[in-house]
Amino acid sequence: MPDAYIVAAKRTAGGRRKGALSGWHPADLAAQVVDHLVDLTGADPETIDDVIVGCVGQAGEQSFNIGRNVVLASSLPETVPGTSVDRQCGSSQQALHFAAQAVMSGTQDIVIAAGVESMTRVPMGLPYTLPKKNGLGTYISPNMQARYPGIEFSQFDGAETIARKYGFSRERLDAFARQSHERAAQATDRGQFEDEILPVEIRPFEGESEGMHVRDEGIRADTTLEGLAGLDPIVEGGLLTAGNASQMCDGASAVMVVNEAGLKALGVEPLARIHHMSVHGGDPVVMLETPIEATRRALAKAGMTLDQIDLFEVTEAFAPIPLAFIEALGADPSKVNVRGGAIALGHPLGATGTKLMATLVHALRKRDARFGLQTLCEGGGLANVTVVERL
Repeated sequence: MPDAYIVAAKRTAGGRRKGALSGWHPADLAAQVVDHLVDLTGADPETIDDVIVGCVGQAGEQSFNIGRNVVLASSLPETVPGTSVDRQCGSSQQALHFAAQAVMSGTQDIVIAAGVESMTRVPMGLPYTLPKKNGLGTYISPNMQARYPGIEFSQFDGAETIARKYGFSRERLDAFARQSHERAAQATDRGQFEDEILPVEIRPFEGESEGMHVRDEGIRADTTLEGLAGLDPIVEGGLLTAGNASQMCDGASAVMVVNEAGLKALGVEPLARIHHMSVHGGDPVVMLETPIEATRRALAKAGMTLDQIDLFEVTEAFAPIPLAFIEALGADPSKVNVRGGAIALGHPLGATGTKLMATLVHALRKRDARFGLQTLCEGGGLANVTVVERL
């Protein structure tokens, strides 16, 4: 079967809710990253076969096919199509999978997979809370209610369940959160994010532009265990707090995926080859534990063992998720989220998949490492897994 290669991968630095990127329309923000990939690779814009954009909050400014709107907001010609993907937090990782499958099939040669989320301009949950508020129904159907009677599907409840299942204390969750900030701050200070971050204008929610945004806004290098311990739990008696959960974030990211024909057309060297990709479904109530079984299945399908993986990117939706991943699989903690994760860097929902891939491929190159594995927990009990090989 033909191979799929990543030839470019970029992201914006994360912006806090109502922070540095909050004045950007999400289509315009994502278009900045798409345009940069075209410029970076020297691609003829006419040769881009498709743009696939992951986005969770497909309402308001992110509605009406945000993928096509990103194309129309970019410098790409109108002849370039665009479409949108919602696999919850794995949306742009799934966009990457669809792009890879397209070029591997030979039906397309050069595809951009991207993601965008403005959690400032389209608040989390808006696509289902707004219709429900206005008497237009809910996504939970009668058949779903019969299958899961009395269940309130909640990522917060799922994360609490996982924390208690594995016996994680509040102190351990907070220690992991502090580590995320420490690793992210160190990576920033050492310039390790420079290859993956595309500088864009600072556009606050109100006011004028204020220079260029080049640093992830959520990193708190001075985070202490004492400070984290002082935060109230999200639910009374719970273990989760705003400090050991991912930060709301505005951001965009993109990767360019090509086959051999695309490589020849561009005349560039690939950053990585996609070695394996899969997706798996699990318990939709606990919801966030699926990356563990998805990784087991992915490695078995790829004929690999855990110790062959040099770096892991496991979404830090909540601290229990990567901690459970490490404990259940026996993964080396020193290989997991080596530059920090969403607790420090932010989790721009639909943009996180290609955001983490940008981090992973550039970290593999910096470390002269070979294999990287990325997985995200996703609403509905889903998880994508991607294994890439540095070339």
